Amino acid sequence: MIGLIDTHTHLFSEEFDVDRKLAAIRAVEAGVTRMYMPNVDDTTIEPLLDMCHSCSCCFPLMGLHPTSVDSDWEKRLEKVKQTLYSGRKFYGIGEVGMDLYWDSTYKNEQIHVFETQLHWALEFDLPLIIHCRNAFSELLEVMEVYKETSLRGIFHSFCGTGEDAEALLEYERFMLGINGIVTFKKSTLPDVLKNIPLGRIVLETDSPYLAPVPYRGKRNESAYLTAVAEKLSDIYNVSLDTIASVTTENAINVFQNAE
Repeated sequence: MIGLIDTHTHLFSEEFDVDRKLAAIRAVEAGVTRMYMPNVDDTTIEPLLDMCHSCSCCFPLMGLHPTSVDSDWEKRLEKVKQTLYSGRKFYGIGEVGMDLYWDSTYKNEQIHVFETQLHWALEFDLPLIIHCRNAFSELLEVMEVYKETSLRGIFHSFCGTGEDAEALLEYERFMLGINGIVTFKKSTLPDVLKNIPLGRIVLETDSPYLAPVPYRGKRNESAYLTAVAEKLSDIYNVSLDTIASVTTENAINVFQNAE
């Protein structure tokens, strides 16, 4: 099988403290050739960079996650900015976006932080990895102004309706990130994907979260990306090699500055 690309994994997170290197080895042995790693906030920068320094198949991204926008958001954002502007090579701006699932206290601050990072993506010509939860209309309102710009990226962990997909696919330089959710028994995503071209899909795990069936309930890891690819093979009624080939090409088109 042609190699797979995990466009969104957090192998640097504390959940992997006991077997981080082994998790990376397992991923490579499973056929995952590249793992893109979006940052979370100011506290994860060091472990992210350490992980990517120690493993040549890991590629760091820099950004501030919307759920980390709190009373200290300005200091957090400044630390992320300093790292991004440090001269080190990054492969995207992420993980960014809006999340109003738990709390909307910092909604306006989330909007400001998201817009700031949109401008970083344009300045550095880097893709955006966009997280959105319970904030679909708010996120699209912010992005509308940028529809005709050169912005590209991934709408991470897509699990919406056909109408949601239609709205997101209007952003022609963006892909939809599909992960273990597609394998869940009650997921409606398989039906939605039947109307979405495979050419607009990339694979991701979002490890350590959202482990696919048959690993659901366990810690997720990049090696489990094969289960997502196998499910897509069934949905699109094409070979596993076709899923790997097309989604890998899609990912390369997003992450254009990766050798």
